[in-house]
Amino acid sequence: MIDSRPRIVILNDFGHVNGGASKVALNSAVAFAGSGYEVTLFCAVEPIDPSLNHPGIRVVCTGQKEIRSDPQRARAAYQGLWNRTASDALSFLLSEYDPRNTIVHVHGWTKALSSAALHTAIERNFKVVVTMHDYFLACPNGGFFDYQKQEICYRHPLSMACNLTNCDSTSYTQKLWRIGRQFVQRDIGHIPGQVRHFISISDLSEGILRPFLSADCKVYRVPNPIDVAYAPATDVGKNSGFLFVGRIAPEKGVLPLVRAAQCAGVSITLVGEGLWRERVEACNPQARITGWLNSEGVRQHMRQARALVFPSVWYETQGLVVQEAAALGMPCIVSDVTAAREMVVDGGTGLWFRGGDEQDLAAKLRLLEAPETARRLGAGAYEKYWANPFTMDHHIEALERCYEQVLLS
Repeated sequence: MIDSRPRIVILNDFGHVNGGASKVALNSAVAFAGSGYEVTLFCAVEPIDPSLNHPGIRVVCTGQKEIRSDPQRARAAYQGLWNRTASDALSFLLSEYDPRNTIVHVHGWTKALSSAALHTAIERNFKVVVTMHDYFLACPNGGFFDYQKQEICYRHPLSMACNLTNCDSTSYTQKLWRIGRQFVQRDIGHIPGQVRHFISISDLSEGILRPFLSADCKVYRVPNPIDVAYAPATDVGKNSGFLFVGRIAPEKGVLPLVRAAQCAGVSITLVGEGLWRERVEACNPQARITGWLNSEGVRQHMRQARALVFPSVWYETQGLVVQEAAALGMPCIVSDVTAAREMVVDGGTGLWFRGGDEQDLAAKLRLLEAPETARRLGAGAYEKYWANPFTMDHHIEALERCYEQVLLS
């Protein structure tokens, strides 16, 4: 525990929750403020989440657009490379803080803030901590994934092979811009080279990114928190149908999933939305798509399903929904190429399948059609999760220990 509490400045592209990284950033800001810390959220994109209306939280927002959605494409391209507006605003903000007692914790910067914000904090001698929610520290498209071929990419980032390959989800022109952004981040922003402190959330993601970090940096393990209240386990043996929660996107493995469900003769519900919705509907007309739901809506579907399926065909970095399912007593079938496999004991709390292998996934779906098998694995998942639940309180305690070491370094 830190005796003299540091001031905490959280950097995140968005002032609202639009994904896992933002959810962790905002929820931790609220939790730290509730524990008596002075917290500032520095972001670029509105709206500002109502949860941040707390006397212990100061919000500074540059009022810019996410680069992907800015209709002025030239402005968006420049902002994504080097957001001088954010850099100047953060420099002005940090002039009020003492680097000896301030932590700058970075969650997301590639959607709006750019590496200019991180560079500014480092140049002003603040202790910067970066949570590795994705792979943008090294990979131009952030996923070590070839979207054109729908497979994991093993090319070295920014190598000739990387630069000549169109792996982007949209176009090669977009890939070339991303390459330029990566060079700016590395050679002008000096990211990740000059960052000395990182937080990893899984063994897989840490192992992938470690070769690209400086040799003398420190990596702390702080898993993302799970926001599920304790309750009796769901009797999944009484339920029917399988569930997917997330973006309906190619890297999430949605097409292999709905084809496997059709092959296995089981029903599948997808809670989420995305660009591949029409492809999913065409591939498996019986698949149900709910669109995005709030947390309680997602939990309601979880309590009614036999098992959760996490079929991603790229690495992922954690997969919070797998732990959320376990907290409810729900087994999960996970792709063995993702970091989510670290949270599932194959045959004990859920099942692994070969990533992208529809036949293997169909076989695993059939296994969990047996009520007693689903009950056994669900009970194992529930017991394992609640033996050491990573609640927000535990998350904050782990961050306090991390911050203490960072400030003493």
